[in-house]
Amino acid sequence: MTFYRHSGPRSYLSSTMTERFDCFYCRDNLQGKKYVQKDDKHVCVRCFDKLCANTCADCRRPIGVDSKELTHKNRHWHETCFRCAKCYKPLANEPFAPRDDGKVMCEKCGAREDSPRCQGCYKVIMPGAKNVEYKHKVWHEECFNCFECKQPIRSQSFMTKGDEFYCGACHEKKFAKNCAGCKQPIASGGISYQDKPWHSECFVCHTCKKALAGARFTAHEDQFYCVDCYKTSVAKKCSGCQNPITGFGRGTNVVNYEGNSWHEYCFNCKKCSLSLAHKRFVIHGEEIYCPDCAKKL
Repeated sequence: MTFYRHSGPRSYLSSTMTERFDCFYCRDNLQGKKYVQKDDKHVCVRCFDKLCANTCADCRRPIGVDSKELTHKNRHWHETCFRCAKCYKPLANEPFAPRDDGKVMCEKCGAREDSPRCQGCYKVIMPGAKNVEYKHKVWHEECFNCFECKQPIRSQSFMTKGDEFYCGACHEKKFAKNCAGCKQPIASGGISYQDKPWHSECFVCHTCKKALAGARFTAHEDQFYCVDCYKTSVAKKCSGCQNPITGFGRGTNVVNYEGNSWHEYCFNCKKCSLSLAHKRFVIHGEEIYCPDCAKKL
């Protein structure tokens, strides 16, 4: 809607009278002349234009008796001066948007002035246009593009890297780590072993395929085994007790000699049961003896 009103002074033409009828300011006789009624005073056209007329907010000239005057919030314009400050469109019969700085604009220019600018193309985002907002910044929907494939992200999820935006597929392709097992990107989660990334579902026992994340396991020749499979399929048998040497529990320390292995706690003299770990020993047949017992054989 418009917020102006026509408020130009109303002029009159005096009739012939017997007594004098003078201008309030210059005292010229107004009989038979055009005049203006101003605050109960009779004013000739010349004095009105000079002393009483409002000043146009646009051209700064007086708005004379014969001019159409428009008023808004105690400011006045010639009808021809009441126009958009941006595109100069006449606004006498059009809706307009008053500005805080006193200027007036047509609705379209006012909307442009108040609307944010797109961070992509730097053009105004008009009210009602589809847009994307992120951290107090705004883009046209078609300008919010993936840095890698240049396609609009629109309502899809996206990832950030510094000031750059990536659609999910491009971010995964460019930045995701590849699983050491299947060689495919790890989008989220996963585990790490010896500085290598793995999908949780790829980090499994080589024999039974049981998931090893959070479980005890051991590595052997670039393969991983759960404790049970390592014992039955991979681990060497102790030459003393014939049980698997797993490296777990009491079997952490192992003695190896000429292709044979013992739990450290099994590496004892056959005769006196003296522990020979880190000591001199004698092999006789398939048995081990301390030097003293060996002399008595």
